[in-house]
Amino acid sequence: MTGDDKIRSAFENKNWNEIKTQNAWQIFKVMAEFVEGFEKLAKIGPCVSIFGSARTKPDHVYYKLGEEIAEKLTRKGYGIITGGGPGIMEAGNKGARATGGKSVGLNIVLPFEQSHNPYIDLDKLMNFDYFFVRKVMFLKYAQGFVVLPGGFGTLDELFEALTLIQTKKVAQFPVVLVGTEFWGGLIDWIQKTMLEKENNLSPDDMFLFKVVDTADDAVQHIVEFYEKFILKPNF
Repeated sequence: MTGDDKIRSAFENKNWNEIKTQNAWQIFKVMAEFVEGFEKLAKIGPCVSIFGSARTKPDHVYYKLGEEIAEKLTRKGYGIITGGGPGIMEAGNKGARATGGKSVGLNIVLPFEQSHNPYIDLDKLMNFDYFFVRKVMFLKYAQGFVVLPGGFGTLDELFEALTLIQTKKVAQFPVVLVGTEFWGGLIDWIQKTMLEKENNLSPDDMFLFKVVDTADDAVQHIVEFYEKFILKPNF
């Protein structure tokens, strides 16, 4: 019986003392994921995290675009970090593998998702139980974010990165949104409603990200950023 199973059983039986004990011990499981992630990823070197929908099929234009971006970034010396699953994540790992670049997969264990994609370097594959630990790894060990169309998880990762940059909790790094047609409505709403109408943002916040439509423009933005700033680990 796993720790989560024990907690569930304790709730069903209303064993509150056991629930408290299991919750306390769960801290060590969280710590173990952090330690393993820090030890593995600290050895990899400069990487770019690529995000996007797990539902995107290999024949879709965004899948092919994600693959092309990964190929071009690895030729510039960057490794690729993805969430390790199918769709855009698979495209990123596939593009990295095609050029012999470093291909990292931070897989999340879910009851309804497929296992990791086959294009991840086996020594750079990690499986996480906790989303929040996984997100720390994406942010801590990436020198840039490339965000293709996706769902709630993609938006979650995007806005957490922008929040941390905005509040200066992490050093600024390039954030690239790929697909004007997909992101345009959201950007308009941020500009007109959040910024101009409600005054919930600073005008400078609109420069924390860049929207592009091609692989060359995505890679160029990251390369130009580090022509101005020193490329160094976030750790």
